[in-house]
Amino acid sequence: MRSLSITLFLFLSLITSFFSVAFQVSDGSLLRIQQFQSQYVAAKDVFIWLPPGYNNEQRYAVLYMHDGQMLFDASQTWNKQEWGVDEVAGKLMREQSANTIQPFIVVAATNADFFGKGQRMNEYFPQKATQYLQPKQLEEMLALQRGPEQPLFRGELFADQYLAFLVKELKPYIDKTFSVYTDAQNTAIMGSSMGGLISMYAMSEYPDVFGKAACLSTHWVGAIPRDNNPLPQALFDYVQEHFPKAGKHKVYFD
Repeated sequence: MRSLSITLFLFLSLITSFFSVAFQVSDGSLLRIQQFQSQYVAAKDVFIWLPPGYNNEQRYAVLYMHDGQMLFDASQTWNKQEWGVDEVAGKLMREQSANTIQPFIVVAATNADFFGKGQRMNEYFPQKATQYLQPKQLEEMLALQRGPEQPLFRGELFADQYLAFLVKELKPYIDKTFSVYTDAQNTAIMGSSMGGLISMYAMSEYPDVFGKAACLSTHWVGAIPRDNNPLPQALFDYVQEHFPKAGKHKVYFD
């Protein structure tokens, strides 16, 4: 049944990719679901990277990442740069003899900027941390500007809805369709800058789902730095109360 699901998925992916520019990888294979529908957030494109030799005879850990459009193909990114996820992950898995890393797949949805909505900050800022702000402080935060007529936030925050999409819609689909482990010990989440912040938030909100988090170059301020900024303290207060206690989780944070 799982082999049939993979075959059907590949067929549908080929059909949908015919109507869009294809993202290319140099190691492993990349599948793309266009406009994955959600009841929590606007439809997103979802990328699934499978390592070389992926097969249904073994199970794989799952690494969820953010900013899916930035990870694999520099020719398709706004700044012509990429993470190089396929190259690095493939290299690590070929070094299994050194017990470098367990086999895993990567699942990454596009952010809320991908279709021109300009709402990445709204999507990735830890929503419940704003409960530690005074109403006036929250109002001032949401009114911040990058520049003339360039609001930092556009509308309401929806990080909680984004995490619900990951946990309640995307993860069940991945668990059902691919040969993966489904427990928290084998489920990690990773991102950089605001992606680092939302990865920390994901582990805090869903500690039974994400057993590992990698928060790279984390945008700790969470907005434009300024004097007497209340946001760092709000984030400190949130983490103090909600971050998982030591013992069962692994986190990399810089």
